[in-house]
This record gives sequence, structure tokens and C-alpha cells, in this order.
Amino acid sequence: MALLALCSSDPNLDVGKCALLAVVHDLAEAQVGDIAPSDGVSKQEKRRLEAAAMDNMINDMLGGGVAAQRIKSLWDEYEAQETAEARFVKDLDLLEMALQATEYEKASGGQKHLDPFMESSIPRLRHPEVKSWGEDLTKDRDQFWDSQSTKDSGAT
Repeated sequence: MALLALCSSDPNLDVGKCALLAVVHDLAEAQVGDIAPSDGVSKQEKRRLEAAAMDNMINDMLGGGVAAQRIKSLWDEYEAQETAEARFVKDLDLLEMALQATEYEKASGGQKHLDPFMESSIPRLRHPEVKSWGEDLTKDRDQFWDSQSTKDSGAT
């Protein structure tokens, strides 16, 4: 996500801060995993698990020092979703889920159809640039599935 953040051309965003927010967001997921809606974990439980992971990182691993407080501040900003940068990174998180689903579909040779991941991510994008990226991904994915149906109809 940090790399995607650096690709933004939005002059109203601090893309450096977006990259930092993305890295910090991924720290919690590195410990608890990337919990998807299909995993059956409630939003409250997901937040609790991620908060516990961040607490472990900030207090136990980093000892609560200056770096730990910087990370906590970025984590709190992302979780509050009150800044344009935090909302942009949230959109990147949703887009990344759709990107991963599309890659899994392609890697499976069309054996896996992961519509729930697309349906729970792409329609929720808010930032115009990320929406545009999501539209491009959707077109690419549609072309992939069209090519799969062409293969299937040609095989019969």
C-alpha cells in the first residue's frame, strides 16, 4: 500500500504521510493477518486484535519510546479516519484487497471466482484517484473473465 500511496498525483495529499500510514496499518496486519469480511470475524473483534497487536508493538517491542509514540500517533490517525490521508489509505487497503483477489483469480486460471472480495471493496472507494484505479482494475478483471468464457466456449 505504501508504494501505491507514493503513486498518487493528488496535490492535496501529503503522500509521504500516506506512505507512513500505510506502513503502520500493515504492521498490525503482519501480526494478526489480513482479516477479510469472508473470515467471519466481527469488526469489533478485528479492531480488538489489531489494537492488541499495535499495543504489543508499541509497548512490548519498542518500549514506548519516541519511535513507538510516532507509530501510535499514525495508528490513531488511521483508525480515526478523520484526515484526508487516513481516508485515502483506507481506500488503498480496499483496492489492495481487490487487487489480490484479481491476482488469485488469474493465478487459478479462472478456477476461483472471488466476487465477494470485489463487491466488498470496489464500491466502497471514495477518493477519485483510487476510484479510477478501481475502475481500471474492474475493466482488466472483466477482460480476464471474458477471455475465460471464450476459452470455455471454444473448448466445447
